[in-house]
Amino acid sequence: MPTSDADNAFRAGFVSFVGRPNVGKSTLTNALVGEKVAITSSKPQTTRRAIRGIMHQSDGQLILVDTPGMHRPRTLLGERLNTIVQNTLADVDVVGFCIPANEKIGPGDKYINEQLDSFPRAKKVAIVTKIDAASRPAVAQQLLAVSELRDWEAIIPISSTSRIQLDTLATQLIRLMPLSQALYPSDAVTDEGIEARVSELIREAVLEGVEDELPHSIAVTIDDMVERDDKDLLEIYANLFVERDSQKGIIIGHKGERLQDVGARARAQIEKLVGKQVFLSIRVKVAKDWQRDPKQLGRLGF
Repeated sequence: MPTSDADNAFRAGFVSFVGRPNVGKSTLTNALVGEKVAITSSKPQTTRRAIRGIMHQSDGQLILVDTPGMHRPRTLLGERLNTIVQNTLADVDVVGFCIPANEKIGPGDKYINEQLDSFPRAKKVAIVTKIDAASRPAVAQQLLAVSELRDWEAIIPISSTSRIQLDTLATQLIRLMPLSQALYPSDAVTDEGIEARVSELIREAVLEGVEDELPHSIAVTIDDMVERDDKDLLEIYANLFVERDSQKGIIIGHKGERLQDVGARARAQIEKLVGKQVFLSIRVKVAKDWQRDPKQLGRLGF
């Protein structure tokens, strides 16, 4: 079949990956961008904002909007995270519904699939993630189960960590985008500010190894970032908020060892990001029940 000029023209637009918490949305975003723009953790609700990563190809540009996982909210924070998802999906060109290959489709997936009907503007693509963690027959069975959920523009099995089929996914997503000039400069990887990225890297370091109830209770703010030109050093002063005194003790750990470990891991990631040495000061503070308090949520940026 002959190709038209439109087939060869540049395309650019917005795609958002949705799915239950911890199905690999942030890992996929980072893999496509080729750089860490969204923090990852095995804890549910790691992503709390709509984070934009930008992927460049010769024939198009994808703006990848990583959103919090869709879920039935239990707190005011949960409601606000769901609102972020709803607002994001109303504006994107394509929604990629991520479903892991190694878990059966459950009520959470069906709930999200129903929610997608509220966004008629966006084209819908199914992405079966983590195919390297499932057998071939299991992947085939999952692809069949996913195909029965709705009439998709495409169903693409991938592995972000092994980079299986990522090129196929990128090509398919660009093909579904509108004809457009590039929306961001060719060297941009995210529109997230440096302060926001630093606070997220600190939160990621805290999330590693904490108890299941803690992740929702953790918030990070940056008081100040000071460049010391004479020492080629960036000084960062951060606050780490929890909801109760007992949680503060868990974060700090015996003789402050746990907080030191968090600081060391966060500093290593931040130094990679900023390309210079970092002095990092983290103060742990209690903001009682902040997830349910509108004023405190506002102060913490939600």
